[in-house]
Amino acid sequence: MAKSFQVDVVSPEAIVWSGEAELVVARTSDGELGIMADHEPMMGALTTGAVSVQAESGERTSIGVHGGFIQVLNNQVTLITDRAEITEDHEAAQQVAKSLADEQVEASEDVVEP
Repeated sequence: MAKSFQVDVVSPEAIVWSGEAELVVARTSDGELGIMADHEPMMGALTTGAVSVQAESGERTSIGVHGGFIQVLNNQVTLITDRAEITEDHEAAQQVAKSLADEQVEASEDVVEP
């Protein structure tokens, strides 16, 4: 069994997912990365897409995210997202992420300039 570490996925609305994990896969502006225990410290900008978390129990959780940041420090991974939603699988997470991005664009277009 792989060594686990703490993962928190948070958005302005709520803590989307929190727990012990063995693997996190996320896409940043520099490309896709996989994070396991004892990963070197880093920060990066998240891109719109799917994040995969393999919990200590072996259960995989897919989360659609739109924007934000990822921080890895001392076996703690924190994803601070603009918008996020747990989905059934990776494909659904990709779709949700796209929908979240589209909703944000539509909301910004509805803002009336003074």
